[in-house]
Amino acid sequence: MTSNVGVIGAGVIGVGVAQSLAQAGMRVRLLDVSQDILERARAAIARNLEYAALFDPDIRRSHAGETLARIEFSTDYDCLESVDWVIENSTESWPVKAAIYPRLEQICRPACLFAVNTSAISITRLASLTRRPEQVIGMHFMNPVPQKRVVEVIRGWHSSAATVQAARDFLQVLGKEAIVVNDMPGFVSNRVLMLTVNEAACVVQDSVATPADVDAIFVKCFSHKMGPLATADLIGLDTVLRSLDALYESYHDSKYRACPLLRKMVDAGLHGRKSGRGFFEY
Repeated sequence: MTSNVGVIGAGVIGVGVAQSLAQAGMRVRLLDVSQDILERARAAIARNLEYAALFDPDIRRSHAGETLARIEFSTDYDCLESVDWVIENSTESWPVKAAIYPRLEQICRPACLFAVNTSAISITRLASLTRRPEQVIGMHFMNPVPQKRVVEVIRGWHSSAATVQAARDFLQVLGKEAIVVNDMPGFVSNRVLMLTVNEAACVVQDSVATPADVDAIFVKCFSHKMGPLATADLIGLDTVLRSLDALYESYHDSKYRACPLLRKMVDAGLHGRKSGRGFFEY
């Protein structure tokens, strides 16, 4: 069984992935660019475990401190030299992600598998930056990671059958189901979801309805648990915008052109839950 996992990126998703891995008994190396970011991640995981213990008897039976102790926080890529998997959760930006994989290629042992956590960037394109493209696969975790039981797994052009099966087995240990899809930018989830979010933003921009009424239609009429705009706030409006821009760049299709209101809100620092305000206030 996989026992050592590297996680790159200590943002909201990276924190959730690291927490889920540690709860499953794995040793985790959580990597980011500064100690300040890592300290915030450590505090967030501690809070999450404390909150989860109120509802989950398994977490109550295990000591939160022991779970947290299984996570090593580091700014040094050398800590990844002995891991079995690397799960990369960096910013949804090709230049940022593209700089990471040659470093991993140099540091990680030959048997290590690379999982790309991305909303829209091609797995095949990132795999081409390594000498092990058959060992690169997409793992699109959803927020909040510990509570989501399904992961969108993306098979790149060169991803081997062994790597796909290893991903299934790995996620099963976390109590998550893998739904395997093929590699096209946006895959299934964000190729469809981002269009919905973008059009919902346009509806608000055009004064057709308020954000609350837009979401109420989806929740009350279609029985969705959340409306598209609350979902966008949860994802982060900055992340939504980057995903739309990546889809527009990939397909050159005007349907992915970001709503001007969405871009204006991101410019204004209204990023959703993480900033305290997006389409709704938190």
